[in-house]
Amino acid sequence: MNAQTIMICSGKGGTGKSTVSVLLGAQLGAWGRRVLLIELDSGLRSVDMIAGVYDIEDVLCGRCDGSKAIVPSPLYPGLSVISAPYEGGEVRAAPLAGLILAMREYFDYILLDTAAGMGAPFTAANRLADRALVVLTPDPVALRDGRIVADALLQNGRPASAVRLVMNRVSRSSFGKDAAVFDLDECIDTVGLQLIAVIPESRTLQRAGAAGTALPQDCPAAIAGHALAGRILGERIPLTCF
Repeated sequence: MNAQTIMICSGKGGTGKSTVSVLLGAQLGAWGRRVLLIELDSGLRSVDMIAGVYDIEDVLCGRCDGSKAIVPSPLYPGLSVISAPYEGGEVRAAPLAGLILAMREYFDYILLDTAAGMGAPFTAANRLADRALVVLTPDPVALRDGRIVADALLQNGRPASAVRLVMNRVSRSSFGKDAAVFDLDECIDTVGLQLIAVIPESRTLQRAGAAGTALPQDCPAAIAGHALAGRILGERIPLTCF
């Protein structure tokens, strides 16, 4: 067994990257896969709440074995989490690589939820990830910053097929002649990545994350997440908005 490592990143904060990370992990679990989600955003953690688990710093510093920091999500079968420390901590590539190597035989997928931007968490994950998902919202600033992140991900020989775009928090009012972005094609052209999923704006998803409760599987956001997970697994699932 050799788990595939996928980093989830964004150019700016507020795109819902951590929510998409948990959604993807939960839905890969729903497809019967074993998933480890490692949160790398020290000081601004949220995965623990969204996934329903209450620190990677201790692992990376060698103070404890990785297995002691792994917590199975009580909300989503198949998903386990290592959350970021509440504050402080430094993400370095070498110890993170050691953790991933040690965990690969126990999981099918390892998801790396990086911090927004291109700091140390992004750099460490970029060195180790087999694939990357860039999570953006349909606004010009997010798209511009997403292009910078996409260009960095595609450096050093990573194939374009290994980097995909996820448009998140999309509604019918997101596009049009009176909106800041005309359509999904503008998003794709601006960022320069192939689209793999459109996740709709969802108050149900927001409420579930804030309350630490499971997302109903019939919720449109859960359906979109399930389709995203299926495409990651190689299933041929048509792209739809909502």
